[in-house]
Amino acid sequence: MASFHHLPWSFMFFLLGLTSVLIGRTVGVGYSTPVFRPSQWQLAHATFYGDETASATMGGACGYGNLLQNGYGTDTVALSTTLFNNGFACGTCYQIKCVQSPHCFKGVSFTTVTATNLCPPNWAQDSNNGGWCNPPRVHFDMSKPAFMKIADWKAGIIPVTYRRVPCVERDGLRFTFQGNGYWLLVYVMNVGGGGDIASMWVKGSKTGWISMSHNWGASYQAFATLGGQTLSFKLTSYTTKETIFAWNVAPSNWKVGLTYKSNVNFH
Repeated sequence: MASFHHLPWSFMFFLLGLTSVLIGRTVGVGYSTPVFRPSQWQLAHATFYGDETASATMGGACGYGNLLQNGYGTDTVALSTTLFNNGFACGTCYQIKCVQSPHCFKGVSFTTVTATNLCPPNWAQDSNNGGWCNPPRVHFDMSKPAFMKIADWKAGIIPVTYRRVPCVERDGLRFTFQGNGYWLLVYVMNVGGGGDIASMWVKGSKTGWISMSHNWGASYQAFATLGGQTLSFKLTSYTTKETIFAWNVAPSNWKVGLTYKSNVNFH
């Protein structure tokens, strides 16, 4: 039988490379790609704000603007400061159950909401009597339509259990542009997987990768002259650390005020 010791080194490297490819195909790309999984259930409380139209939820600290037009709908929530994480929690998704209250609707397991706003502290009220969003409390201030899926709104406040879940988005990431010729401000929406963004870069067709700083909520900014260039983005998930590339998202004649769609998203 032939021995590997007598084979040319070049052929041995070829075999090693072929083995790696076969192993990669056998294991599958999904095993090397970070995938966000649901967290454990934890205890908290929930209230609601606004009315049945959810008009009060439009805009919000994450900067998503009109939630109906931008695909978030009315199943949204404002997070207490402890959860909001200086805006890095924008876009995260939660399942919320009403528990241990006569106001809970029977037979309803949970509702799923997306974080689009901040519930600010109210230091004039005690944390257990009105100051529900005061640190270090974990609290969900839900849109009224979302709250009414799990409990009678007359309850005001209810005990809940919650868990982080993957955000299931149908299409790719969306990038809404603001700013001017020397300052590009980008709102990232429709984020799948963990729903959050830790860091972001932009690349013009005439530049290398430019690091973007976190502005506020779900927005990132670059102080650079990028007009007249096709723009691509690189993004890293805050939760899973997965990095993805959205190539050629905006054409060279891109304009402030418009939203551009990519064909990639987090897992």
